[in-house]
Amino acid sequence: MSGRVADISQRQAARIAGSAYLIISVLALFATFFVRDRLTEPGDAAATVSNIADSEGLFRSGIVALMAVVVADAVVAWALYIFFRRVNRDLSLLTAWFRLLYTAMSGIALLNLAVVVLLVRGADAATALGAGQRDAQAMLFLDAYEYGWSIALVCFGVHLALLGFLVLRSDYAPSVIGVLLVVAGLGYLVDSLARFLLLNYEDYSDFFLLLVAVPAVAGEFSLIGWLLLRGGKEPSHQAPARQPLPD
Repeated sequence: MSGRVADISQRQAARIAGSAYLIISVLALFATFFVRDRLTEPGDAAATVSNIADSEGLFRSGIVALMAVVVADAVVAWALYIFFRRVNRDLSLLTAWFRLLYTAMSGIALLNLAVVVLLVRGADAATALGAGQRDAQAMLFLDAYEYGWSIALVCFGVHLALLGFLVLRSDYAPSVIGVLLVVAGLGYLVDSLARFLLLNYEDYSDFFLLLVAVPAVAGEFSLIGWLLLRGGKEPSHQAPARQPLPD
């Protein structure tokens, strides 16, 4: 196995990571804004279930998109490990493990959306529920997915912060991307923890959205672009020397 990993060059790893990251971005935006935000009505379970029932194919396509995101996330974790292991193998491995942990937890959270499909379609167990009970149960599982994903984002925040640190310590990646990734990782951590700790979280949801979105969009999309266009290309003598961490 080690021989096969050694055959992957930094440039190849950068392309794989950047391509998979781009796929994640497109599919996650589709599942979030075109599916979830379009079909759900906050505080109105009956309307939400009706929307899902009327657009069940769209809802299912959102689930499939998120399943593909889970697979692509695992690919990104592997490719980024290869790309940054020259900086510090152990830290790069730890960074990959946190992304894989986030990926596993996100996949488990998706089971809640599968239950929503069963409830909306009136599966055998769901037929024992009245319409109001079914709608309430479906909304509960939608909320359970959101909370499960928020728990997973704690691990993702740690991953981004560690990834940013690797970028900062490398001698071949732009430092500004590292700073943005560290800030984005801290933003994910603060937002996810606040969701559970603050009883009035919804009153500050717009603030937390900005706290996460601005550095995350800037940092992650900059990383994607750099990996695809420049990652692994620069000769080491053209970059200012930054001492790698000892293994």
